[in-house]
Amino acid sequence: MFQTQITDLQLWASIRQNDEPAFNELFKRYWIRLYKTAFQYLKDKETSEEVVHDVFLNIWDRRAELEIITFSSYMLVAVRYQIYNRMRAAKLPLVYVDDHFEDTDFSGYNTGVDKIEEQELLQEMKNYLHSLPKRCQEIFCMSRIDQLSNDEIAMRLGISKRTVENQITIALKHLRGCLKHLASIVVLFL
Repeated sequence: MFQTQITDLQLWASIRQNDEPAFNELFKRYWIRLYKTAFQYLKDKETSEEVVHDVFLNIWDRRAELEIITFSSYMLVAVRYQIYNRMRAAKLPLVYVDDHFEDTDFSGYNTGVDKIEEQELLQEMKNYLHSLPKRCQEIFCMSRIDQLSNDEIAMRLGISKRTVENQITIALKHLRGCLKHLASIVVLFL
């Protein structure tokens, strides 16, 4: 006699009705795949297990409100989100207090979070720039950090505008490859 396997959507419908055996079946189906994904990024067994357990715990806790259509995609996105949050939390620099705190207008945005994210991105970018040739680093920093035009850079360094453009292109390709996990880097440097 043939036994048909229950689809993910059928399991999800049961889970939404508080069916723990259905949840256990879903856990068995996806645990290894999610663990491998987490371990690939984190390179730590215990942290990877925690990430996967957090994803499943979150799904169980929010089962009544979640609308999941493609379970495999949802699970991979959820585990990557947990990984990103843990990696980001591990890299947070200390926040300093500005003496002019009272004069600052904080309405409409969160400057602390913005500043931290900007510092993280700049530090990560600087780390990857060190693997480029010194001249390429210099041209890229003049362009993107000092906000100089290609003509100004060419004039200051005594090189052609085309050389400046080529060096910036090399640096951007390198950074995009190194920082492909950060979608914001693409928007920042385009």
